Amino acid sequence: MDAPALPPQVNTALGRLAAAGFHAYVVGGAIRDWVRGSAAGQDWDMTTDALPEQVEQVFHDCRLVETGLKHGTVTVLLESLPLEITTFRVDGAYTDHRRPDRVQFTPSLEEDLVRRDFTMNALAWSPTAGLVDCCGGVSDIAAGIIRCVGQPDRRFQEDGLRILRALRFASVLGFRLEADTAKAVHRNRGLLAAIAAERVQAELTRLLCGQNAEAVLLEYGDVLAVSIPELAPMFGFQQHNPHHDRDVWAHTAAVVAAAPAEPVLRWAALLHDVGKPACFSLASDGIGHFYGHAQHSTALANEILTRLRLDRDSRERILALIRYHDLPIPPEAKPVKRLMNKLGADAVRQLICLHKADTAGQSPLCAGRIQEYDQVEAVRQALLAQAACFSLKDLAVNGRDLLSLGLTGREIGQALEYCLNAVIDERLPNEKQPLLEELRQRYFPGS
Repeated sequence: MDAPALPPQVNTALGRLAAAGFHAYVVGGAIRDWVRGSAAGQDWDMTTDALPEQVEQVFHDCRLVETGLKHGTVTVLLESLPLEITTFRVDGAYTDHRRPDRVQFTPSLEEDLVRRDFTMNALAWSPTAGLVDCCGGVSDIAAGIIRCVGQPDRRFQEDGLRILRALRFASVLGFRLEADTAKAVHRNRGLLAAIAAERVQAELTRLLCGQNAEAVLLEYGDVLAVSIPELAPMFGFQQHNPHHDRDVWAHTAAVVAAAPAEPVLRWAALLHDVGKPACFSLASDGIGHFYGHAQHSTALANEILTRLRLDRDSRERILALIRYHDLPIPPEAKPVKRLMNKLGADAVRQLICLHKADTAGQSPLCAGRIQEYDQVEAVRQALLAQAACFSLKDLAVNGRDLLSLGLTGREIGQALEYCLNAVIDERLPNEKQPLLEELRQRYFPGS
């Protein structure tokens, strides 16, 4: 195996530490990804037998960030690249199930590696030692397995967030959890109740956008329900409808997998039917209905996303997609322009994507609808290519024009809306003179 492709700043840091008489290794996701044969991300972590104050001395001419100093970590900004450099350590007790109360530095790389979460993350590399694997991480990566280092219960009780990290890795990498690790995830899921909402949301967002999200949702729904208890009523809830050959949760997992891997879309897919169980009714013919479920799902989703501290813009977009996820959209210019006026062009693109994903999660009876939504998207793209008018900013007249015409106050806003509706409905062309003439006749007849 060739050496990993390291940024020059990482090579410089390794060289500086070695020149000062210390051992230093690259660890973490960069080495995991190198072993997997994929490109490394943006985070570069290193471990060394140099004590934190010695690391600071080696990099005295660089900007240093000491926020992790309590746990032996110094962040070095080397030519603008942040490098987290941590002294070999052994962790003490984790009374808060999140971070060790104290750490003890050790001269042993192996002792440092065996405290880590998963075998695939307990790998280290240096130019002199090559790849160091004392926990079987390479073979687990080759087998596509996520396995805790040591006893799974202990690893999760040390840091409850590792439960979601395991599921996120399974989703993103397409791996599966080793049997004992999987059992421990279910057994210790209650630890997630004490994890900060922002951390839960960040892990869930990455999980939802993974290639293996459907399988993870189906196998670990009980784990996700600790943080989002509103999901639990969906598990196994039969829909009793010919358009659905899956229960509500299995349908939801399929919709998540079918949606493009954009965070807003994946969250909308996860929550689009969260209100269904509460809205269920069974007709006399044995067919199940969920009247009003889009509105109820929107309300529940708002509570969930607010609780998980999702940013406002994303939350509002997700709620709009859920609110309109079962709205029929004919492949015609006027209704598509109306929808683009209400939601915006990109939100309509995402709504079409959600419609298609929702259809993909339904029974084969609905398969033909996907082509209909492709036609809707073609209409949307054609309207954008034509620079069609669907918002006030696209209108050929503006407030100054209406002031010149003699309109004032509220009349200006009302007149602009009137013109926009007339253009969207194709009663008037989006041209300045015809619009002004229409307003002149409307507000100043006979003048």
